[in-house]
Amino acid sequence: MEALIKQFVGQFVGKKIGILFCLILINITPLRATPITQVDGVDVVEQWGIFEVALDGPSDGNPFLDVQLSAQFTNGVITTNVDGFYDGAGKYKIRFMPQHTGQWRFITQSNRWSLTAKKGNFEAVVPTKDNHGPVGVVNTFHFAYADGTPFKQIGTTSYTWTHRPAEVEQQTLDTLANSPFNKLRFCVFPQTHGIETMPPQRFPFAGEPTKPDYSRFNPAFFQHLENHVDNLRQLNIEADLILLQPYDDKHIWGLDNMPAEVEDRYLRYIVARLAAYRNIWWSMANEYDFLRTKTEADWDRIFQVVQQADPYDHLRSIHNGKKIYNNTKPWVTHASIQNGFAVTNPGTAQLYRDVYNKPIVYDEVEYEGNHGSRWAQLSGKELVHRFWSGTVVGTYVGHSEFLVEANDPSSFVWLGQGGILKGESPVRLAFLRQILEDSPAEGIEPIDKWWNPNIGGQAGEYYLIYFGHERLNQWQFALPPVGLTEGDEFKVEVIDTWNMTIEPVAGVFKVKRDGRYHFRDINNKQVKLPKKTGLALRIKRISNAN
Repeated sequence: MEALIKQFVGQFVGKKIGILFCLILINITPLRATPITQVDGVDVVEQWGIFEVALDGPSDGNPFLDVQLSAQFTNGVITTNVDGFYDGAGKYKIRFMPQHTGQWRFITQSNRWSLTAKKGNFEAVVPTKDNHGPVGVVNTFHFAYADGTPFKQIGTTSYTWTHRPAEVEQQTLDTLANSPFNKLRFCVFPQTHGIETMPPQRFPFAGEPTKPDYSRFNPAFFQHLENHVDNLRQLNIEADLILLQPYDDKHIWGLDNMPAEVEDRYLRYIVARLAAYRNIWWSMANEYDFLRTKTEADWDRIFQVVQQADPYDHLRSIHNGKKIYNNTKPWVTHASIQNGFAVTNPGTAQLYRDVYNKPIVYDEVEYEGNHGSRWAQLSGKELVHRFWSGTVVGTYVGHSEFLVEANDPSSFVWLGQGGILKGESPVRLAFLRQILEDSPAEGIEPIDKWWNPNIGGQAGEYYLIYFGHERLNQWQFALPPVGLTEGDEFKVEVIDTWNMTIEPVAGVFKVKRDGRYHFRDINNKQVKLPKKTGLALRIKRISNAN
């Protein structure tokens, strides 16, 4: 045990404190996945971890409405104001994510004396190796963690997996741990579909499910939710949390038609609880335009409430049904798009980039499935094709599946309930993720988008060329001229996106200019191809003529 504690101290606080080995002074108190250590009487938490202030306070009346609580955190240079929340049974909490290492101190503010002017301090230390901080936008169209590590999104959706029996929720987490997915979209609220066989066990408000008390939250509901957000954090999976959705059929629970003041209070409450989790993304709604009672002005308000409540400026988006929200608005960080046709070929996939000038995430492109609905009838091969079509033009694509077992029509499907993955696409998406992890950190960009949209990469350095449904037996080496100089040399690999193979092509390709629009191999060499669909080329420069 002593050796383990020494290792823990060395890992989290470095040589400065680690050499002291003050074991008798260390009191390790875990806060979910973020250990808080006390060294020489000072709390220690890693950068982008969670520092939690827990206070006892009044439980009389209605604390959700009556009590206001916040804290001011400062390191002497930066000051951040953070809202607290009532967690039931007279317990109040304030959660803070330190975005810089060093000494921090805080003081609370409240309209109740018992919660006012509580002070403390702690040290934020260098994060552990898997903690790269929250994801943000870089290079206009791409994502990276706060420490600069690129985030190459391969996402999936399982709308209400957190409303299932405990063993199914654990099965979902186990599946995700062995999957290629680094982002999961899911809803805060339950949906009414399937409640006959699997009714939700928790609801966000006090009172009866069909008669909610909108003035009181149910802390147990949110504790369960945040536990799963934290489970995803431990798996290094981003939690793309859908705050509102239209799947409360016939307004049984009233969760799709809350009064604006209730909605705003709910948004501020969930942001106060979850914003300190570095893996949170905020999706205002799924198929927002199917919430018929709301106007565009309502959605503007919802975005702004979330933006103003979140001191860390996590990513924000909104998912469309048949009508696309105006994603040029400043509170939208990236466009979350439902459009399967757009990614049937690279030429159409890249158009939204020019419209919004922001990262484009095709979170819904139809699903691998065998369901009667047309949106759940893709083959695994077609879904993989759509991922590649989006990838080569510098956009990102999302997965899900709706595969019903023939001998058990009531079996769980990943899209709605989670559980296990049954489709053919996930293993191929793991292969694609490996390709992306090996691609330039700056992201893949269209190189000749109006003429050859299937060519992406970083001009002059790295190219991905995707042939999609074409069946070619050869390809003459020819690249757009941007970034190239006569004499540059390249190596070529042939990628089979379905069979997951990478075959190097013998020899080196040395280029010369051929007219205005191309650089070709000086000997007009060609790349032989096996005349099948789903092929791609990866071309990397190995020397520069200059």
